[in-house]
Amino acid sequence: MATINIGSADFIAILPIIIVSIFGVYLMLQGVFAPRFHRMVLPYLALVGILAALAGNFFLVGKFYTAFEGMVKVDHLTVMFNFIFLLTAALCILLTQSYSEQEHIEFIEYIPLILFSTAGMMLMGSAESLMTIFLGLETMSIALYILAGFRRTNRYSLEAALKYFLLGAFATGFLLYGIALLYGAVGSTNLAKVAEFFSKNNQQPGLLALLGMGLIIIGFGFKVALVPFHMWTPDVYQGSPIPVTAFMAVGAKAAGFAAMLRVVTLAAASATFQWTEVLWILAVLTMTVGNIIALVQDDIKRMLAYSSIAHAGYILIGVVAANDSTVAAVLFYLVIYLFMNLGAFAVAGLVSGKNERYVKIKYFSGLGRTQPMLALVMTICMFSLAGFPPTGGFMGKFFLFKAALQSGYIWLVIFGAINTLISVYYYIRVVVAMYMQEPLEEQKVEPILPGAGLVLLVSLLGIFYLGIFPGTTLSILF
Repeated sequence: MATINIGSADFIAILPIIIVSIFGVYLMLQGVFAPRFHRMVLPYLALVGILAALAGNFFLVGKFYTAFEGMVKVDHLTVMFNFIFLLTAALCILLTQSYSEQEHIEFIEYIPLILFSTAGMMLMGSAESLMTIFLGLETMSIALYILAGFRRTNRYSLEAALKYFLLGAFATGFLLYGIALLYGAVGSTNLAKVAEFFSKNNQQPGLLALLGMGLIIIGFGFKVALVPFHMWTPDVYQGSPIPVTAFMAVGAKAAGFAAMLRVVTLAAASATFQWTEVLWILAVLTMTVGNIIALVQDDIKRMLAYSSIAHAGYILIGVVAANDSTVAAVLFYLVIYLFMNLGAFAVAGLVSGKNERYVKIKYFSGLGRTQPMLALVMTICMFSLAGFPPTGGFMGKFFLFKAALQSGYIWLVIFGAINTLISVYYYIRVVVAMYMQEPLEEQKVEPILPGAGLVLLVSLLGIFYLGIFPGTTLSILF
């Protein structure tokens, strides 16, 4: 029997994951056994855990090695994705605090589930083995299935959970079958061995390896909502509680692209000509379908769902580029996507009212008069999502398109620019409703609690900082 040597460096490699998991287990027990008064401090304890994990993440800065016999990798990508996942979790927990007051729901199990899902995301971002990616994916997904149906008395929430579970399990089947086929061709699930295989057989990798990669791309396509694997997204986003929708839209998408970068861009880089055309078509389809269907949406959550589909297409442009700028461009866009999406969902949560009764875009009418600060934040988020300067959304698209041009994908950039113009209509439509229409009498916006207020502030600062001073962030990413 082979001996497995595990040292302190191995545990340091997953230190943020360990911290988040320990806090998740502790808070789960705390929520069950502690008196009711102590349950109110669960979000704050979770934030302490996330801060501790962020501190643990600094131990990984500048480190480059593999741990646990090649199952986990520590590199620049690991550190940056850990930062994205932890920041997303922290902001969504702050949103949950306000949402809990609004809905009068005790989110006892919610907080640990957010932490467990975050641990799964970080595992995907640091994976050096296809089996580690699968383990992280399942840890993330199972928690999200439960979170989607958290409003147990709401039939839309229960429907969202069921649809997400069924299609998520379906996607996992594709991924696992693809891993099995690739293992059959390579003889290992280790990504370094996969990269070595494609390097040696870059001209003729074989049908088994190509079929395996194809099924893996389909599995990732479901998770990041690429067309035609996007069918679950609008219904799940609409039915889930708004903080959960925000968490899925940002965290789960970033985790999917983390795995895609690990497998498709880095491990299979030597066989780019085999999969580039497929991803090229998927990027165009995803951008176009997402933007066109978003034009006719009258529900803010469904509109943001189709918007997130379109943004997955933009991010895929960077993946298709497959050059030295790819990783930095994709990471930069995911960071800015975090701020502008969470800011938009935070405003939507405040406008929606109790039981999310006011999620139609018409209920944003007159918000510029009744709640000028909320309207200002929503306007900036919409402008950033549309790609107007000097917001971060403009710089994010600029670097993605620049990476694609460096690899000669001129037509892909043209399609991206055309889709950006199409998206302006439905983003500006929200702004027009807020500033150019009369407020509805039945609409009453919820007061801004400290948690939601902090999310709005951080989102604004992030959007403008990344838009005006992108060089500072890019120097960290490169």
